Amino acid sequence: MEISSELRYPTKWYSKLIVTAFALAFFWFLTIAIISLFLVNRILSPPRSHTNLDSTDFPGRPENFAFTLPDGTERSGWFFPGFRGAPTVILCHGYGSSRGELLTLAASLQDRQYNVFLFDFLAHGEGTGYSTMGYKEAGELRAAVDALSKRDDVDRTRFALWGDNLGAYAALSVAENDPVIRAVILESVYNQPTDFFKLQVEHSGLERLPYLEKMTMYAFDWEHRGDRSVRPLSAGLASLAGVQKLFLEAPEDPVLARSTHELFRLAPEPKQDAVLLQGNYAGMPDDSKRIYENRVISFLLVNFPAVSH
Repeated sequence: MEISSELRYPTKWYSKLIVTAFALAFFWFLTIAIISLFLVNRILSPPRSHTNLDSTDFPGRPENFAFTLPDGTERSGWFFPGFRGAPTVILCHGYGSSRGELLTLAASLQDRQYNVFLFDFLAHGEGTGYSTMGYKEAGELRAAVDALSKRDDVDRTRFALWGDNLGAYAALSVAENDPVIRAVILESVYNQPTDFFKLQVEHSGLERLPYLEKMTMYAFDWEHRGDRSVRPLSAGLASLAGVQKLFLEAPEDPVLARSTHELFRLAPEPKQDAVLLQGNYAGMPDDSKRIYENRVISFLLVNFPAVSH
């Protein structure tokens, strides 16, 4: 009782020191917890771009095409028609980007007679909610493929997927589980969503604060405790034997470049690997975009032709 009373109403110097230490530790923990929650929210709600584009103003006569997500809600994307009965290329934008930033790539592919489809992931563009770093985004892409494969003006058995970081993860995840995906182009792909979330924490510059990284990772893991059974992409690569694969390593982020190269190394044939002079298509100047587009289109024309000869 004397100890309890002394700690509640300290009179001795060492009691005051202990109480002060406990108080400082508590407020430090509370501060880190608040910063962690703020950081998690900021990472999972990236700034939006190009949210008010009208497809009727685009060349190539795109149409709005709706599909149903796994949770029953409806999402709409832009379908650019190519040669009737040609395969479809789905463009999967990266983290912090949107479908609107891929229009020139879509136009270049449509000019080569491919059907092209673009849509916004969760928390990007017109997508609602919070990003899940790939868990739900893979399901969104799978729903888009399923809906497009019911159209009568496309080759229902041949799809190609292009993606950058978040989009690349979703693309590879779907390709490992759907035989209609016959080609993938993957820039800055990562092995599992926790890897990418941790990278965003590091990019924030706050990870040096004691325990902040652990708290943010714990919060993300707890939020996605139902996704713990999702295997890393490296565990399913064997299913891609026979699928044309192009891995693109971008110099802007060495961590993603290493993960891309490692997935390339583990993937079965046929596969190609290329080191880019510059990544992030959405942020490239026009000259760099043309070089990038030529690389993507050349790969598809050789390995995934729009028209059989």
